[in-house]
Amino acid sequence: MTNRHLPRAPEAAAQKGHNELGTLPVWTLTDLYAGNDAAELKADLKRAQDEAKAFEADYKGKLAALAEAGRLIEAISRYEALSDITGKLGSYAFLQYVRNTQEPERVKFLGDLSQALTDLSTGLIFFSLELNRIEEAALDAAMAGDAALARYRPWFTELRKAKPYQLDDKTEQLFHEKSVTGAQAWNRLFDETMAGLKFEALGEEMNLESILNLLSDRDESRREAGFNGISRTLHGNERLFTHITNVLAKDKEISDRWHGFQDIADSRHLENSVEREVVDALQSAVRAAYPRLSHKYYAMKAKWFGKAQLNAWDRNAPLPTADERIYDWQSATETVLEAYGRFSPRLVEIAQPFFDRGWIDAPTKPGKSPGAFAHPTVPSAHPYLMLNYLGKARDVMTLAHELGHGVHQVLAGGQGALMAPTPLTLAETASVFGEMLTFRSMLDKTTDPKQRFAMLSSKVEDMLNTVVRQIAFYSFEREVHTRRRQGELTTAELNEIWLAWRPRAWGRRSGSTRATTSSGPISRTSSIRPSTCTPMPSATVL
Repeated sequence: MTNRHLPRAPEAAAQKGHNELGTLPVWTLTDLYAGNDAAELKADLKRAQDEAKAFEADYKGKLAALAEAGRLIEAISRYEALSDITGKLGSYAFLQYVRNTQEPERVKFLGDLSQALTDLSTGLIFFSLELNRIEEAALDAAMAGDAALARYRPWFTELRKAKPYQLDDKTEQLFHEKSVTGAQAWNRLFDETMAGLKFEALGEEMNLESILNLLSDRDESRREAGFNGISRTLHGNERLFTHITNVLAKDKEISDRWHGFQDIADSRHLENSVEREVVDALQSAVRAAYPRLSHKYYAMKAKWFGKAQLNAWDRNAPLPTADERIYDWQSATETVLEAYGRFSPRLVEIAQPFFDRGWIDAPTKPGKSPGAFAHPTVPSAHPYLMLNYLGKARDVMTLAHELGHGVHQVLAGGQGALMAPTPLTLAETASVFGEMLTFRSMLDKTTDPKQRFAMLSSKVEDMLNTVVRQIAFYSFEREVHTRRRQGELTTAELNEIWLAWRPRAWGRRSGSTRATTSSGPISRTSSIRPSTCTPMPSATVL
């Protein structure tokens, strides 16, 4: 199924220097609110603040009695409706911010609205804590007698997993109120710093996405220039990044200690709804497979390039036989939708509005957050996709990947604000599925054996990044958090940890750390490419 005449998004902007990409779509956020000063936005915030106070007055200290009386569904329904309103407000604030994290008005709006949402939700901390204090038998009996309540059983199951780690109401309230000046604030500082960085290469000043694009250029001199440009700028900011890392690691240690998490990753496992034993088994299996997967592949790639060892800027280099065509936006759209349609016309029906109605923001531009993501917003609205589209085949794959998330989020919306969110372990299944549909479709249309070989090679690298790189990051982060418990880590120590893990994951031929550069080792961490799915706040559910 080929879509030859797809309507453009209503609001669009051309990219300077990238006219070959055509007209790239940008978001139309009016489906959420018309603007930061919109009357509807102010009314929704006031309504949420009033409802939060009323909800606390109506239900605090009464949930067990409501369950016994068969009326718990009343509170659940009101809580879910309130979550949809606050989620819509939070989503809008975040989405308008990531379009330009350097614009003071956007930054202030995000900060002020985040504070307002934190303030109104502080009085609702009791709700999940009190639900978890209801006896299991009493909750089961309540669900057995009320089909509407029983529908929320999966939500209750996830809520119950946090029961062993919850503290008293006052302490949890303190952690919640302090969040805006704790990890949340430091993460925002990092994001804004990364989005605002300027890199020099080939006589040009570039943003992060543009210079990262050089690392996959066919010309080695351009790759090396990009690598050294990245290295210089990151080296110039290493003190700030080292401090942020130390603060975030300590903040997590304090929270974990108070809540009683035994393992460094237990809170993350809880969030992802996966058992520690499963992740440990995955980590062990992948690390055991390093020699026969990533080590073997990059040793072969070094030979393909006629080198004993790849330089750090060679690992993402395309093979000489790769088809390096530039896909304009129309071609990318048709490629992805055709691939989706070959599997199911229903997928195209769900995906089409993303292209027609301004649900995608594609251009790379100064101040915009790097990477890509799909934001679900809330069930009463629709998801939005953010890309930094530069026209390469990997950018088409990123579109397919994020669209997979978007389709999944549309389908999940019918579950409501409390049960629509999915853990990372499930969410990535949908996105990788969409990406693989598109890759297989593109491969089927490629008849030149050398180009097919190059495509398969690129896909192997993507899979290694998906599995090997993530396990390397996981191992690195575990060691950082473990050593941080003994005191602050210096830049040199952080570099030492990463540079010890990197060859274990990729092998000695995957990129020399002896590259000539004026920067320190922190700037030579080779897995600098942002993940396809950039971490982001989910819709604000109270």
